[in-house]
Amino acid sequence: MERTRALLLCLLCFLSPAVAVASVIDDNADSIIARFQEYLRVNTAHPSPDYATSTRFILAQSASIGLQAETLEFAAGKPLVLLSWPGRLPSLPSLLLNSHTDVVSAEPHKWRYPPFSASTDSAGKIFARGSQDMKCVGLQYLEAIRGLKAKGFSPDRTIHVSFVPDEEIGGHDGAEAFAKSEKFRGLNVGVVLDEGLASPSEEYRVFYAERSPWWMVIKARGAPGHGARMYDGSAMENLAKSLEVIRRFRASQFDLVKSGRKAEGEVVSVNMVFFNAGTPSSTSRTGFVMNVQPSEAEAGFDVRVPPSADPQALERRIAEEWAPSSRNLTFEFKQKVSVLDTFGNPAVTTADSSNPWWTLLDEAVKKADGRLAKPEIFPASTDARYFRERGIPAFGFSPMANTPILLHDHNEFLNKAEYLKGIAIYESIIKEFATYSELVEDDESRAEL
Repeated sequence: MERTRALLLCLLCFLSPAVAVASVIDDNADSIIARFQEYLRVNTAHPSPDYATSTRFILAQSASIGLQAETLEFAAGKPLVLLSWPGRLPSLPSLLLNSHTDVVSAEPHKWRYPPFSASTDSAGKIFARGSQDMKCVGLQYLEAIRGLKAKGFSPDRTIHVSFVPDEEIGGHDGAEAFAKSEKFRGLNVGVVLDEGLASPSEEYRVFYAERSPWWMVIKARGAPGHGARMYDGSAMENLAKSLEVIRRFRASQFDLVKSGRKAEGEVVSVNMVFFNAGTPSSTSRTGFVMNVQPSEAEAGFDVRVPPSADPQALERRIAEEWAPSSRNLTFEFKQKVSVLDTFGNPAVTTADSSNPWWTLLDEAVKKADGRLAKPEIFPASTDARYFRERGIPAFGFSPMANTPILLHDHNEFLNKAEYLKGIAIYESIIKEFATYSELVEDDESRAEL
């Protein structure tokens, strides 16, 4: 019986790879979805992600598939799980499939179902924090490998799968430390796949670069005064003027997006994320002293800078227009990521026919009955930037079509059918990447990719 099943599978693969993949996934859909739900139920939300449980789960999955596994810690209590499937030609640069295990926090009372229940509705939507960002991708990697191994596929290139911590808080103790390590250098990585975004349309979104985060705090100072007095140069007035200048700049950038002249990832975005001012009071009904104007006020901003921007010009704008010292304003970057890689080049991955990795990705998705949209600059930041910084090609890709973008939102979900289809997509991608051996391997050529 098993021999007959195997022969039938081989025939299906010969006639139609996409049909064969779909058939195998359909046969195992319930167990595949159950594993996804189990992973989603592990609460890895900040500020106290349960990395211990997620690590045990990933290692158990690795053992069931037959992958090599090791756990690394670049910071205590923050495990990075590295899985490997050795290739037949280990001298070829390897493929790295990266995902992060942590998720952002959720407000349970604003969700349809508890955010770590992985509950499913009648339409097949799986509701859970991390269902899109990005536990789906991590498990799809493993399910694709499970499927390929079951069909007897052997890769030429070694395939590594990394599950990293702390992406949602900057990735410094996760992907950044990993990318800078001797361990990573020894993996001889030639190309990286990381997370992307859901697509409301039939096309899959793919990202070849991303905006660099500039997290900034502007502080205003001025003489304190009575709440009823009107005078020039108070801290609150100085900061209010700054906010208005920033608002106008933000509107000008947003207008470019609204008009369709630029995509979201191509403009500088700036959003105020906190405001801190006032004199606290334990007796006031408001919690603040109402008849005192404070001597200090500050606001925090999440600024995102595309690789096409002029960072020097932007910093001059901040110093001269947003936070001029003439108005008793100062600014400080809490994080400022360069738009260049370590070689001084824009931190982008070529996404056209001159890059064979791009061609392979495009062809692989087509073979699985999918279609890529025009490549984009990721509007936020992902761990992929740490690999691009080292001159390694990296694409952001999450196979979620016909799906609203709900990363960090209430009621984040992914439909079962889209999740299963994504596994077939990854099977095709891994197969194409792992059997490609015509790439010129010298350092100069890799930098050009």
